Amino acid sequence: QQWLHDICETNGWEHSQCPIIWRELLDRGGKGQLLGGLNDFLEYAQQYYGISSMMLSEQMLGIAEENLQTHLEIVKEDEEIKSLINPMQIWITSASVPICYHLIPLLANGEVFGMTTEISIHLLDTDQFKEILHGVVMEAEDMAFPLLRSISEHTKIDQAFIDADIIIVLDDVLLNLEVQSHENYIREVSEICQVYAPLIEKNAKSEVKVISSGKTFANLKATMLSTYGPSIRPENIIAIATSWESAAKATLARKLNINTAGVKDVIVWGNISGSNYIDLSHAKLYGYDCAIRGPPNFQRPLLDMIYDSEWIHSEFQSAQSTLSSRVSRCRGMLPAHAIATVLRYWYHGSPSGEIISVGILSEGQFCIPEGIIFSMPVRFQNGNWEVMTELEMNETTQKVLERLAHELVQEKLVALKEINEMHPYEAE
Repeated sequence: QQWLHDICETNGWEHSQCPIIWRELLDRGGKGQLLGGLNDFLEYAQQYYGISSMMLSEQMLGIAEENLQTHLEIVKEDEEIKSLINPMQIWITSASVPICYHLIPLLANGEVFGMTTEISIHLLDTDQFKEILHGVVMEAEDMAFPLLRSISEHTKIDQAFIDADIIIVLDDVLLNLEVQSHENYIREVSEICQVYAPLIEKNAKSEVKVISSGKTFANLKATMLSTYGPSIRPENIIAIATSWESAAKATLARKLNINTAGVKDVIVWGNISGSNYIDLSHAKLYGYDCAIRGPPNFQRPLLDMIYDSEWIHSEFQSAQSTLSSRVSRCRGMLPAHAIATVLRYWYHGSPSGEIISVGILSEGQFCIPEGIIFSMPVRFQNGNWEVMTELEMNETTQKVLERLAHELVQEKLVALKEINEMHPYEAE
């Protein structure tokens, strides 16, 4: 009786007639035991504790029914609470590509949108890749991500982007200039965007964020989505340049024999998946082992630390083609990480003072012509981004930007010309 009194007092219980079955050793590593049905339970209580129940079977059945009803009410209440939580709707196009396979775990683990934001992922591709999509869906479900409310496959284009909060466009064309001209590939990209843009306007949420990535025509895809989808907020359409940033930082880190994470503020200007310029004039080094040491936030200008200036002007700049080859050969892990990183910055802000390169619709910043998606330095704050127009630029860089902008303007003109020639009445 004293033991019973102490247990009830410790746990805040009130004991009346029902026996309390308590395995003393269970909370100290003892082994639990499956008792079976009611009769087995009563027999166990009698043999182990010498306690018999005076309750009738009807009473116990009534208690069991009451417990069951309480359990069902709790389950129903949990479902109602979940129904009030509206998961973020994420659509991924051309979802059979390896980038998507690597991207799903990054989106679903809570690091991008936060540990309290549930998401639903929609994978869109053609019937040709239906089996691949089905396999990806099953594998993602088996991983049981706590924040992944649902994941589904879609092959019917007219149902695309319904209630989308985020759309990640991964469509690519396989460039082979021996087979067809560059202009024909531009036309293919433009045709894809001409299908997607009206569907985004029709089906997606008004504040939808659209991200263009992939190995080819990242800028052009974003430009044409903005052109054919005029009601989509222009500042919500961006192209990802982070893969180029990462590859350039890795090259510099190997030269300086430091961790790649210590290289910051490398800027990618221009056409992300085409002609671009890697600008090191604002790059900084953190944690560099030199004569002057400081706290973790102590930084040194990168160009001051590379004493071999010839390497910068010859080997590094000429290595752009090598970087391009490396980025284009990525199996998917690097571009997936780049997309996830930019999304995290977009929703939670980028590190204070750090420069991020993103392809955005130009409004004339840095004397770049308006109306083209051009990669330039930005910072993310409060769910938005702003161009870092305060950065100084030398005359050489300005001339390079003029050349890159001209190429992107011509690319856009070719895309519009091809479409107008195919659909002259629609264009009018």
